[in-house]
Amino acid sequence: GTPEPADEEPADPAESEADEALATEAIDDAASTSDAEDAGGDEEDNEEDDDEEVEAAAPPKPQNPYELPGDWYVIHSYSGYENKVKVNLQTRISTMHMDTAIFDVVIPMEDVVEIKGGKKVTVPKKVLPGYLLVRMYMDDDAWFTVRNTPGVTGFVGHGTKPSPLTRREVERFLGTPEEAGEETKAAPRFKPAWDVGESVRVVEGPFADFNGVIEDINLDQSKVRVLVNIFDRETPVELTFEQIVKI
Repeated sequence: GTPEPADEEPADPAESEADEALATEAIDDAASTSDAEDAGGDEEDNEEDDDEEVEAAAPPKPQNPYELPGDWYVIHSYSGYENKVKVNLQTRISTMHMDTAIFDVVIPMEDVVEIKGGKKVTVPKKVLPGYLLVRMYMDDDAWFTVRNTPGVTGFVGHGTKPSPLTRREVERFLGTPEEAGEETKAAPRFKPAWDVGESVRVVEGPFADFNGVIEDINLDQSKVRVLVNIFDRETPVELTFEQIVKI
């Protein structure tokens, strides 16, 4: 199973008792009001109680991944085997009792918009195919545990000493607490189905049915510049991703 992070502080007994009391109270409230859910009741009082419960159960503020115990290192694996390597490493951490030195194994993911069957579909993709991030305290035992995990081909770094990621790199791959919020979540990145130099056919707009060659792809604006043969001359035309298809 997945080991629990070893960096959590021991629970305060007083806080534990308070949490248990709140949980018991919430369960009792739920039991006493379950039969009256459809009865209307005192809506204002119920809303106030709900607000209090939400405040009491508010989740802790998320931490910046860089500020967690240990350093983040990059390990290399065979592309397509990242999930298997993650399970292997988590199992090895548990059986070798290394959860006080190796805390987390992450496969950075991002949402990518692809065109499938003429429709935009958002699919999760690995940010770094063939790589995993490990948060750990680096010493000989921890290095040995990770390095000799089946599927791990090595650490990323100069020479024999792995280099931890900088704060900027950690935040680039894992995000920040601010980015984790729904309102500030980055829009899915569009993954074009074509490459520069590839031949395509225009299917929409004034140049529909013309063939051309992709000269440039602008991911930020979701546009491409296509060299279209018009009147025996190569003319650059700016088009959206939806206006072209592969030949």
